[in-house]
Amino acid sequence: MKMEAMEVLKNRRAIRKFKAEQIKDDELNAVLEAGTFAPTGHGSQAVKIVAVQSPEYRNRVSALNASILGADMDPYYGAPTIVLIFETEGSYTPGFDGPAVTTNIVNAAYAAGLGSCWIHRCKQMFETEEGKALLKEWGLPEDLRGSCSVALGYADCEQPQPKPRKEDYIVRV
Repeated sequence: MKMEAMEVLKNRRAIRKFKAEQIKDDELNAVLEAGTFAPTGHGSQAVKIVAVQSPEYRNRVSALNASILGADMDPYYGAPTIVLIFETEGSYTPGFDGPAVTTNIVNAAYAAGLGSCWIHRCKQMFETEEGKALLKEWGLPEDLRGSCSVALGYADCEQPQPKPRKEDYIVRV
């Protein structure tokens, strides 16, 4: 394994405080492209990636996620970009393709010098009437299945340090 890849895998951590500054298009494009190279069942690429940067839509997505969470806070920690990952019809491995794409996205974000945080409740968000209305406004089919979402931006905090790995993490037989 190339050392650079291993370094990214060992050091990427969730960031939960972001600068308000929007990320550059070339950085976003690189991160999104990395998501498209994630493994998917039978190579189906049955995933749709939606980058939300409009402040109006960003705030609506955040409020929807907070309502599912049952909290009065921004579940995306102030990140200026939210990346939504959906699985589409034709996925041979539903429940796995979206997380694979998300993993590539968060690792690519770290490699690009960005902060990211994997955020849950995407499935529940886009099962609601409000979630389906957002899909319609974006010109996307209502049958997309919400999988994962990512808070993305420039970190406004120190890089968290990794916890020590558990001794019994790996078993060889």
